[in-house]
Amino acid sequence: MTLHTLFEKLEQSYPDMVEVRRYLHQHPELSFEETETANYIANFYKELGVEFRTGVGGNGVVATIRGAKPGKTIALRADFDALPIQDEKDVPYKSTVPNKMHACGHDGHTSTLLHLGRTLHEMIDELAGTYVLIHQHAEEYAPGGAKPMIEDGALDGVDVVFGTHLWATEPVGKIQYRVGPVMAAADRFEIVIQGAGGHGAQPQKTKDAIVVGAQLVTNLQQIVSRRVNPIDSAVVTVGSFVADNAFNVIADSAKIIGTVRTFNPEVRDLIEEEIGRIVKGTCLTANCDYKYDYFRGYPAVVNHEVETLFVVEQAKLVPEVTSVEETEPHMGGEDFAYYLEERKGSFFFTGACPEGVTAPYPHHHPKFDFNEKAMLIAAKTLGAAALNAQ
Repeated sequence: MTLHTLFEKLEQSYPDMVEVRRYLHQHPELSFEETETANYIANFYKELGVEFRTGVGGNGVVATIRGAKPGKTIALRADFDALPIQDEKDVPYKSTVPNKMHACGHDGHTSTLLHLGRTLHEMIDELAGTYVLIHQHAEEYAPGGAKPMIEDGALDGVDVVFGTHLWATEPVGKIQYRVGPVMAAADRFEIVIQGAGGHGAQPQKTKDAIVVGAQLVTNLQQIVSRRVNPIDSAVVTVGSFVADNAFNVIADSAKIIGTVRTFNPEVRDLIEEEIGRIVKGTCLTANCDYKYDYFRGYPAVVNHEVETLFVVEQAKLVPEVTSVEETEPHMGGEDFAYYLEERKGSFFFTGACPEGVTAPYPHHHPKFDFNEKAMLIAAKTLGAAALNAQ
């Protein structure tokens, strides 16, 4: 009966869920700048009379709902930062802030958890256990908000943690899960090649940073193909190559920036070392100086087996869920990884493809959008997991 009541109340709150999501979509804030969004979340709980704490690990907000009966402590997490992208959608709720946009569904995550929290609060006399609602800032930009929130006590006393991501490239009604690694560790590297610039007609008097950089980019492609075990997945991508742009000048320096994605910690260590070795060797051959920096981002998101299979069973209880399927690992990064390093739990995907669309815009695209009905499915699935985990 409790689960049935939860579902009914969430359905009644759906119009408000949409309204809040659209307000947040119109007022995006970037990672580590989300003061007004944090205030909005805090005021939502304040008006309900729900216990909450602000400034958690930065701009984070943590609300706590204590059921009338004893039980476990279940944490649910939603992120609320936006991206530095110009919103190009033609919709009434388009972003009102130039070059800032919710292009990954975090506005939907936030509204989902807010209204699930309101529903749980309305049912407090029927509930067992405690529910910790983690509203996390700065997921999009490493070092992220999860780690400082954990260090500030967001998971204190928590037995299990669940989270979901609205996934606009999958149909509404589909829940995707995976036991073990589901999202990759996401690292960044920067290489500066210092050559000796000069006239384009006198290359013999120079050390051409562009030629060295081009050779370096080619050499880096051998890491995954020749140094990483083919059984292990890995990506080394050069995303930026910047040097002087005059047609008749040989570049004095060049800067290369890229990303590394891995699941296996040993492969992660190997690639960091191999990039350094290749940079050193390539620049030594050309008699150029260099600077190499490797920045570790989020670790891989590794789902716990028991809790993930538990989510699968809870998803099947949601009437709007039409399929529950195992997904391939995603090479994108997520700092939900830190929660799963500290507590048992699971992170899953909720299909959110816009209605009537066969080729949805991907996440982080200027025209990104999602089907708001997915928020209700996400709320019901998280709610079922939270209640039945007691």
